[in-house]
Amino acid sequence: MIYSLFDSAAAYEVTEADQAGPVPPIEAVLFDFSNTIFKLIDVETWLRRIESATGRELGPGLVEKTAEQLGEAYRVPEVAEAQIGRDESPTKHRIAMFEWFRRIDYLQGVEETAYELIAAPDAWVPYPDTEPLLRELRRRGIKTGIVSDFAWDVGVHMAHHGLDDLIDVRVHSFQFETEKPDPVLFRAACEQLDVDPRAALMVGDNPAKDGGAAASGLRAFILPGEARTGERGLAHVLGFLD
Repeated sequence: MIYSLFDSAAAYEVTEADQAGPVPPIEAVLFDFSNTIFKLIDVETWLRRIESATGRELGPGLVEKTAEQLGEAYRVPEVAEAQIGRDESPTKHRIAMFEWFRRIDYLQGVEETAYELIAAPDAWVPYPDTEPLLRELRRRGIKTGIVSDFAWDVGVHMAHHGLDDLIDVRVHSFQFETEKPDPVLFRAACEQLDVDPRAALMVGDNPAKDGGAAASGLRAFILPGEARTGERGLAHVLGFLD
């Protein structure tokens, strides 16, 4: 009873034997997608693609100005509010992004193209250490999955880079009309992999969302939240398998 005073919320139960026994070895590794194993192309590349698709010229200094406007507009209360729960459905995501884009001078009138180019297969690229880790996990016979707050299937991006065969299951927030850390997402991935959650590891960059996997019995490895362009430190995952 005393322990319960300091207990955290848990969405699973274990037997006394499980509690006293050794922690199960890792049989599956689940990954967040955005800013964990893949990243969005940089703003200038995205804007140049919009320029090419629409013919709307990016004059001198306009890339920098637009990037600054994007940052400022994202902090506008109405825009920030629109982002809440945006990954619960494709419709919510679209509304949230258009609420943001319509406040940007360069994007006004071409919001549709801007949105399409964020969802394009080549708009997301893997970090340098993503493929090596996924291939090593496959070599070791470790099951893999993605649990991501996303409004479309990220498989389109993985397939573009030839990595879709290295992930066994993909669970997206829009499929369940909820977002992490809702236990239903982590449970779904483990069920599809036929793995006890206590034998799974969740890897992500958001302690509140990805770390929430712990409430479902998984272990969690949280990467630094910094914006990375090089390796993410994913190789450390292998240390959990030894």
